Amino acid sequence: MRRAAFGIGVVLVATMTLASHAQQPQIPVKAGVTAAPDTVRIGDPFRVTVGIRAPRGATIEFPRTTDSTSAVQSLDPVAVRTSADTTAAEQYADYRVAAWDIGSQPVKLADAIVRYNGAERHIPLTGGAVVVRSLLPADTAQRKPKPPRALFEFNPFPWWLVALIAAAIIAIGLLIWWWIRRRRKPVVRVIVDPFTRAEAEFTRIEALALLEAGERGRYVTLMVEVLRDYLAARYAEASLSLTSTELQRSMREKTFVPTERLTRLLTEADLIKFARRPVSSERARELGREARAIVGYEHTASQPAPPQEAAA
Repeated sequence: MRRAAFGIGVVLVATMTLASHAQQPQIPVKAGVTAAPDTVRIGDPFRVTVGIRAPRGATIEFPRTTDSTSAVQSLDPVAVRTSADTTAAEQYADYRVAAWDIGSQPVKLADAIVRYNGAERHIPLTGGAVVVRSLLPADTAQRKPKPPRALFEFNPFPWWLVALIAAAIIAIGLLIWWWIRRRRKPVVRVIVDPFTRAEAEFTRIEALALLEAGERGRYVTLMVEVLRDYLAARYAEASLSLTSTELQRSMREKTFVPTERLTRLLTEADLIKFARRPVSSERARELGREARAIVGYEHTASQPAPPQEAAA
């Protein structure tokens, strides 16, 4: 019973559909689709023209673009132009398109809609096609592409590589820690006795053999500079920025410094250094000995007296 009732329902629906189509007035329409040129290269633009002729007073609605899922794609919106014929409604729609696949490609368009005297008719726009040629040259070598490779499978790192990386990180960390700790250690400054340093400098200048090379003025200047360095290390008043006259005045009250000998030496050394006063090798050697002697005198005089032994 259920199957019989279902069959009767299907027949009734079909009969009602045919009756409704039969009641709709048929609008006489002529339509055509052309592509120019009929053979193009892939990506080259070409035109597809759709022409529809309907009774006078009818309105025609064209699709705006081609089907977006097809290989033939619209480049611009549709351009509609009307014929000068006054006996009928005749319009043409121009589509500027391009094909993106080779071979014979159909032009897929949605239905055009014609309305006349309250009636509406959908016009299928089929039949347009174009042949698309490839831009690639002919493959005369008949090469065949390689089959696709298998998907890359990620393999976990071996344990020894992980251990090696961890050991390298630990070693770098320890090296940085050692370097920071080493930088934080206070620098131990070695304090050199001014007299010992002065004697070493005198010996170094003598070893240069400046007098034998004719550099008498340079010899005197270097020996006096050692003397001034010694006095600056021993007394805060004997700064190296002082002139010779200022140094003489600051040393007048120092009982351990032979000021008269120091004055004579500095005066003659300034004449040799600044006034280019000529000096013989013998006199230059005497001035060097005097500078060394003044240092020795000050060092001996400034040392505390040795303790006297108790009488037996």
